[in-house]
Amino acid sequence: MTYKETTQWMFAKLPMYQRDGNSAFKKDLTNILAFSAQLNFPEKKFKSIHVGGTNGKGSTSHMLASILQEAGYKVGLYTSPHLKSFTERIRINGAEIPKRKVSTFIKKHKDFLEKQQLSFFEMTVGLAFDYFANEKVDIAIIEVGLGGRLDSTNIITPEISVITNIGYDHMQFLGETLPEIASEKAGIIKNKVPVIIGEEQQEVKPVFLEKAKSTNSPIFFASHIDKEYQSELLGDYQKSNTKTVVATIKNLKGYQISEENITKGLLNVVKNTNLKGRWQILQENPKVICDTAHNVDGLKIVLNQLKKENYCNLHIVLGFVSDKKLEDVLPLFPKKATYYFCKPDIPRGLSAAILLSQAKDFGLIGAKFSSVKKAFKKAKSKVKNNDLIYIGGSTFVVAEIV
Repeated sequence: MTYKETTQWMFAKLPMYQRDGNSAFKKDLTNILAFSAQLNFPEKKFKSIHVGGTNGKGSTSHMLASILQEAGYKVGLYTSPHLKSFTERIRINGAEIPKRKVSTFIKKHKDFLEKQQLSFFEMTVGLAFDYFANEKVDIAIIEVGLGGRLDSTNIITPEISVITNIGYDHMQFLGETLPEIASEKAGIIKNKVPVIIGEEQQEVKPVFLEKAKSTNSPIFFASHIDKEYQSELLGDYQKSNTKTVVATIKNLKGYQISEENITKGLLNVVKNTNLKGRWQILQENPKVICDTAHNVDGLKIVLNQLKKENYCNLHIVLGFVSDKKLEDVLPLFPKKATYYFCKPDIPRGLSAAILLSQAKDFGLIGAKFSSVKKAFKKAKSKVKNNDLIYIGGSTFVVAEIV
């Protein structure tokens, strides 16, 4: 199979959470453990940092990788979802996995994948771990896909575990309350492995303290760090992520990392890792900003930051996935804006007509469009130089623009 045929087979033949939702969510680790055995346990052949939490996992993972790269290490980086290309999910020192490696790997293990009925996510985790092991990375940053306890990445025993924060997202899988969600996220805390908690939230702090006690894991709250570090990643939410990253680096044993490495790593995240979609300014005059924030906590911070921008008129290109609770997120958006409602081009994308109808109930007025690109094109045709366009609501909306 060619690379294109390989990825089409991966996307279409087997269920994938990002595309199909519930049908791709596996409730145990049976498949990934079987695949690991088939691959001769690659996760045991490289050191890692495991990054979980509700918001900020991706940015935190990229910042960690950037700092370790600045310190001269060969660094694997596994994140999800991708924006443009599947290969974005698996990188070493910022370089994406070669397409031929993806094709060769799938071809080699295709019979097993079909027989075992692995999900898209399970086979991708296996591919990443096998690649990092074969390439002999010094360390890999592994971002949790969904939850923690039952996530396919949770077969590693990392040098350090990281949980950025806890918010309401994916409740149909993880629980309806913050402590329930925290309990699932805390599943990545391993026996005697230190854990960094990014934000000290009183409602869930006892969950982490109890879990850390049961596993004899040293626990640190990054919010206690006083020193301010600058990051090239824009967005108010990156201040908290930066503290989480610094706390992680300071507690990582066995690696030589200087203050200069930390400073340079935080200032060169995009160059070192090619991160996109986090308060990304696509152009000036008129200003166009996109952000992948998609749940209540993430959107609150991003929309609050939007208020600080100077503009005459605000234009918002907006789309969501179909399992999003609109009654929770739509009230966060400003009424004084022109909206361009659209459906991201995935099966889970929410109909623009439904979004338009429900948005009206919250005083958000605009028009519906058959695609993200058409919505953005219309916004650009209406905007004046001193106006601002914001694109967001879903990772998959942003993916079609960047």
